[in-house]
Amino acid sequence: MAKVFVLGGTGFLGYHTTKELLARGYQVKTMALPPLPADNLLPAEVEIKLGNINELSDEKIKTLLADCEGFVYAAGADERVVADKPALKFYYHANVLPTQRLARLASEAGVKKFVVFGSYFAEFAERLPQYGLKNQPYPNTRLLQEQIAFAEGEGSMAVMGLRLPYIFGTMPGRMPLWKMFTDQIKGQTVFPALKGGTAMVTVEQVAEAAVGALEKGEHRKTYAISALNMKYQKFYEMMVEALGQQDMTQVPVLPYEQLKANYEAIDEAAEKAGKEHGIHMVVSSKIQEEDLYLDPADTMSALGIKDHDVIASIKETLKKCVEG
Repeated sequence: MAKVFVLGGTGFLGYHTTKELLARGYQVKTMALPPLPADNLLPAEVEIKLGNINELSDEKIKTLLADCEGFVYAAGADERVVADKPALKFYYHANVLPTQRLARLASEAGVKKFVVFGSYFAEFAERLPQYGLKNQPYPNTRLLQEQIAFAEGEGSMAVMGLRLPYIFGTMPGRMPLWKMFTDQIKGQTVFPALKGGTAMVTVEQVAEAAVGALEKGEHRKTYAISALNMKYQKFYEMMVEALGQQDMTQVPVLPYEQLKANYEAIDEAAEKAGKEHGIHMVVSSKIQEEDLYLDPADTMSALGIKDHDVIASIKETLKKCVEG
């Protein structure tokens, strides 16, 4: 039976990927930062090591991976981090350098398949060059993370990238990251949306995609997965409904130019504080006038992603955010 190493197996994506691997008969080994978010989080057969893998020596990492055929990289920093300037350097150290080292060591240890969890902002940096996303710290380093992992695997290990959109679902012991958005809307009478929309998936579909990439993925290929496309206005209205504020909160669609000054002020405040967003607010908001949609058919059959009720998953996720 094949064994897969999941980096970050007690995190949101890693936890569900571990569950999917077990369900398909794989053995799983994981390392994650302490503490465990909940007691008895994973079944006893999962080999769990708590700690920072980046603090281990090369030899210890290769020993850790020696009996593994696959590696799932479910760790790193996302675009929500407001890092100390320069943010490019922060993301380079948080996402690129660890991926390069671990991909190299995995290859040396005999790992044959390596999957990197990335972002759909890398996809739209390529599809929508007019927004300059390739020059923004977060998309820039997500693209670099993929390429450097591909290069480390060349000739010995197949490396695939998953470009992930909005993800919904829950797990024991962790509050969904969407709580930061429901907190922003709570008590507001008006919460405007821009005219665009976004691709969405359930966390179970991310897990299915990861295992599908291990089993069927092609080296140097990126997979921008999606199951549902939705306008931002509709999504915000779902948050309003979860908060029970339907009679209180309006969600109008407003043009970017009408809100531009607000986004500029956020970027200026970050600048004064010596901070920088992974995608500057004036850029991340401007691109929300686009439909950041992905065709589910592009990846669902290729990776064996199943149909899930994304709307039900969104409602479950928001319910947990609101109830705390």
